[in-house]
Amino acid sequence: MPSSDQPPDRGSQHRMLGGAPGVPALGRGPEPTGRRSRHEYHHPAAGWGAARSVGRVLARAGEPIEGFRSLLVMNHEDGGFDCPGCAWPDDPSGLRLDICENGVKHAAWELTASDADRAFFASHTVSALAEWSDHDLEEVGRLAEPMSYDPATDTYQPISWDDAFALVGETLRGLDSPDRAAFYTSGRLSNEATFLYQLWVREFGTNNLPDCSNMCHEASGRALNAAIGSGKGTVDLNDWEQADAIWLIGDNAASNAPRMLTWLAEADRRGAQLVHINPLVEAASRRTIVPHELVDMATFRTTRIGTMNVQVRIGGDLALLRGVAKALFEAAADDPSVLDHDFLARYTHGLDDYRRLVEATRWSDLVRDSGVPERAIRALADSYRRSERLIVAWCLGITQHEHGMDTVREIVNLLLLGGHLGREGAGLCPVRGHSNVQGNRTCGVNHRPDDAFLDRLAEVCGIEPPRGHGLGTVETIEAMRRGDVRVFVSMGGNFALAAPDTPATFEALRSCDLTVQVSTKLNRSHIVHGRRALILPCLARSDRDVRASGPQGVTVEDAMSMVHMSYGMKDPTSPHQRSECAIVAGMARATLPESRTPWREYADDYDRIRDTMSRVLDGFEDFNRRARHPHGFRIRQLARERVFRTPSGRAEFSLAALPDDVHPGPDRLLLTTVRSHDQFNTTIYSNDDRYRGLKGLRTVVFMNEADMRARGLGDFDPVDITSVSKDGSRRTVFGYRAVTYEIARGCAAGYMPELNVLCGLADHSPTSGQPVTKHLVVEVRPST
Repeated sequence: MPSSDQPPDRGSQHRMLGGAPGVPALGRGPEPTGRRSRHEYHHPAAGWGAARSVGRVLARAGEPIEGFRSLLVMNHEDGGFDCPGCAWPDDPSGLRLDICENGVKHAAWELTASDADRAFFASHTVSALAEWSDHDLEEVGRLAEPMSYDPATDTYQPISWDDAFALVGETLRGLDSPDRAAFYTSGRLSNEATFLYQLWVREFGTNNLPDCSNMCHEASGRALNAAIGSGKGTVDLNDWEQADAIWLIGDNAASNAPRMLTWLAEADRRGAQLVHINPLVEAASRRTIVPHELVDMATFRTTRIGTMNVQVRIGGDLALLRGVAKALFEAAADDPSVLDHDFLARYTHGLDDYRRLVEATRWSDLVRDSGVPERAIRALADSYRRSERLIVAWCLGITQHEHGMDTVREIVNLLLLGGHLGREGAGLCPVRGHSNVQGNRTCGVNHRPDDAFLDRLAEVCGIEPPRGHGLGTVETIEAMRRGDVRVFVSMGGNFALAAPDTPATFEALRSCDLTVQVSTKLNRSHIVHGRRALILPCLARSDRDVRASGPQGVTVEDAMSMVHMSYGMKDPTSPHQRSECAIVAGMARATLPESRTPWREYADDYDRIRDTMSRVLDGFEDFNRRARHPHGFRIRQLARERVFRTPSGRAEFSLAALPDDVHPGPDRLLLTTVRSHDQFNTTIYSNDDRYRGLKGLRTVVFMNEADMRARGLGDFDPVDITSVSKDGSRRTVFGYRAVTYEIARGCAAGYMPELNVLCGLADHSPTSGQPVTKHLVVEVRPST
């Protein structure tokens, strides 16, 4: 990291955005050394590559002994702490070392000393820190104490907790309307802190609760609610053990949810079909060695984790799925058993209209829009026909699109045809990315709450919650830029980098009167702030949390609706760090001095919070007892029982037209953003991406070899990338490098958060509100 207050390159902030023509872009990772390489990765996913990486991570961790200890309790039932990474469920068999490389990296990231203290901030102005890379900001260490921005010195200065809470309360009470504030959450927040947070916000008087779901799986939740009456998936790990076909769409399991590889390997051993549908052919679609399977590790024995790869065009997934449905309807004309007629008659609505829509769609249109030949679509339909129990899992490669909701609805359509809902070993499986993003939504963080939840909240908590819809993420950015939102509070995450249109997001945050960041480590959102700003340091998932009533545990909900307790295992790195629950309660008491809500009691004993939650939230009855079961409990999923809370009382077929935006025009490409393997959300550990064979560089654009030849490009040639927004505006990043990759013709890929700058605020889905960062129209040209 820079060693002085005056870094040598005053233009680095501009170069991180790729905003310097003719100059290599820096990106958000460590400053590039100039040594870079690209090779084809032919090794199995996970295996010894992951084991070596884990060893290196723990060896260089600030607390290596604690790092090794953390592996012994992470993701373990009855006393362990939940992985702060992805939301893949824990193994119900009680597997020891149910961990993955990325989870270990993130746990080690938490196990650093509290070096972001008053001495550090006194030595570095915010203007100087703005020139640091995002990697170097996070490498400083854990945040040690509350800090308040001092514009006179351009530094953060220590502030007491009481004074920090008072500043929040006074500023919020001084607004002319509660809707002048917005309250963001990332997926790291516990269920208990989530419930307190939304209770505070709604008692204050607004539903402005944007969250990371607005940028990841909002399309899934809204689509599933419309189709089956619930915004969650229907499967659990028992279903994964019984499925005889698993389709993964828009998902790179090795990086997004590495513990899934264990279940894919087990599925292959019993003969299940494993289909990967993705514009990129990824290492996670080939073979793996599961690290905790010691015999396989010792003998280098690999297991197949893919039986079919379907390279779909970016945005062509809906056409592909409809093509499968068309092939099924055609086959059913000769063999009625292809469709589950009993299920369709008893549990679905709209089949006849859907059949007419599919039959009227021409094969030529399906092939053109999907980018997949008809024979390959029919082969996929054959896989469907051979499957009595089919799971379809998907991730952001489906949802961060203009037509993400329609595509999720088409997944439902396809599963309904074979009766693959409410059947053991079959169903819907959205793959959530952050550890408790699903729990956040379950426990009330939702800018579009339903009346039933608000009625229960009002009855149990004695408040009058607002009834109108609040602002989502994109709407919040626009409102901050207009001056309509004056205060921005963020519980975790790195909003400045996670949001689209990076310059516009920066401008929005800087337009606020007050920004409040509740965080574990220093990041860009502390450097891009309002006229007044607070940094409030919170405990990490692995930290021991002791309150007045004794040690506390919190709960999280995984991607398959299992709720379980998590207990920190190490002492906090600073005596000034506080739990999320204590911080929320402190801000609430300062904001609502006349409140009858027992904020202090809630902060001192989380059982009190859970008692209230059990009376408000469906499925949380007897919460305290059930959460302490060794494996927790599963929230009832009515759609799994073939009970559909839709207007018709049945699962609904949808009738979306094929998208008309999969062909960007002459000399243009469709670009998707992806994560590297050495990255967790906006946290970047290095400039390497092992599974894509790339070392030393993040400012790249992966392209099909034919598309590169057409532009006269070779590997690592410098290029400029210009996006064409839906409103006609254009954005350019300069000094990137073109790299060949096995990606569909007409498509390209690059890393987030760097390329979020290319996604304008206008580039969001009108149905889900999600930024379309996986569906950007771009022009790639040699740098001038």
